[in-house]
Amino acid sequence: MVEILKSLSVVAVGIIGFIAVLGGLYWLASQLPEPWRERARVAVFVGPALILLVGGLIIPSIVNLRLSFYTGNGLSPTKWYGLGNFRDIFTNDDNLMVLRNTVWWVLVVTAASVVIGIIIARFADKMRGEPIAKALIFLPTAISMVGAGVIWNFMYATKGNDPDKQFGLITYFWMKLDPILPGHQGPNYWLQDKRFFGIDSNWLPGVNTFFIMAVIVWIQAGFATVVISAALKGVPDDLVEAAKIDGATERQAFFKVVLPYVKGTIITVATTILIAVMKIFDIIQTMGKGGSFGTSTIANEMYEQSFTQDNKGRGAAWAVLLFLAVIPIVFINSRNQRAMREGR
Repeated sequence: MVEILKSLSVVAVGIIGFIAVLGGLYWLASQLPEPWRERARVAVFVGPALILLVGGLIIPSIVNLRLSFYTGNGLSPTKWYGLGNFRDIFTNDDNLMVLRNTVWWVLVVTAASVVIGIIIARFADKMRGEPIAKALIFLPTAISMVGAGVIWNFMYATKGNDPDKQFGLITYFWMKLDPILPGHQGPNYWLQDKRFFGIDSNWLPGVNTFFIMAVIVWIQAGFATVVISAALKGVPDDLVEAAKIDGATERQAFFKVVLPYVKGTIITVATTILIAVMKIFDIIQTMGKGGSFGTSTIANEMYEQSFTQDNKGRGAAWAVLLFLAVIPIVFINSRNQRAMREGR
């Protein structure tokens, strides 16, 4: 308890000191003559943000880019490797598996989350108990990735072939299907199966990766549902009624009128989920055992190479690759936001 109070007191002193310095600088800026006074006041408030941006983002990014051209162990590798780290990423089989997994994560999770969000938003609109239904759907979004991973680890748990052992809920129901389905439905190690439903493929991830993906879809679908539902409620009723008067059915009006009207919102939701998926790390650590059994992704591999395997150069190269992959998505999102503002 004493240590906690000491930590809180240090934080409080730091905050008070920061406010005092900011207030002093603002007072000094107020003493300047115009037009410098207003400019100095703006600089007082913008300055700390710029310092944090430069010190917390720009400088570390430059250092990381430099590290990506070196190899060796230790905090700061000194052996020049040029583009060797990037070459290894695109030629080594294990690294290609990481790239393959990330591509599948981006395609499957983004598409599934958006489609499920649209479907739920469409059929939950104006239904009885709509607020309660949407609150329940959105609830997983409030759970942390680590918490969700722990919960679903219990769901997928398998303790062996002994029927007296404890099983997860999914394994329990799977075993109950044994008399119904052909073959033997025994305990299955869901998160250790590296094959794609019994198929060994260099292009398809293991079924364990899809089981982990299902957890993220469970989380992100709630976010997609709430945002898309709000956009659907903004569609003018006159527009839909006009389409129906022209002979369109309910289904045709939804696909030909409503969805194009909320296209900007759907793109925003898709790009937001896509960026979150590309940075997926904590759920891999929690459920994929740190990327074991062929479940690693770019963000996870960046951590594993930098800190677990002490290969800072390779980890930095993965970070650069992730940064380059996110840039076009941010550009698309920016263009979409500008188009939405201009269309209002």
